[in-house]
Amino acid sequence: MSSDSNADRPELEVHSDEDWKERVKEEDARRDAEAASTQPTSEGQEPSGESEGSAFDDIDPSRLPPASFPLIVEMLSTQALVALGMIPEPGTSEPKLRLNLARHLIDLLGVIDQKTKGNLDEGEEQLLENTLHQLRMVYLERSRG
Repeated sequence: MSSDSNADRPELEVHSDEDWKERVKEEDARRDAEAASTQPTSEGQEPSGESEGSAFDDIDPSRLPPASFPLIVEMLSTQALVALGMIPEPGTSEPKLRLNLARHLIDLLGVIDQKTKGNLDEGEEQLLENTLHQLRMVYLERSRG
């Protein structure tokens, strides 16, 4: 190409928009404010305008069970029972079989069993062994048919 062909073209102007980030932030803040004002609230409760995770900030800590080893086992086993279709999924009335998830949850309990050998009291050990045995039996039954 010759330099004459470039001379025939009009020169392009490049405009730099430096404040675009600020405009995006303002737009996001405006949308967040609109979303917070349109969300339904409980009677007598003010909209918080905080992030989505804040929905759990109003849980009364005194209503939560104390953190314990049996609670961990019960939580994972309940999730496994949901995945095995023995308990309806939360928010629905229909149980749904999810064998891959069930196996993963049972395997997690197995890891806890292996890693805590010799560190559990007799009751905790029995709870974990019985829970694992029962979940494995249900898994085998469900996976066969």
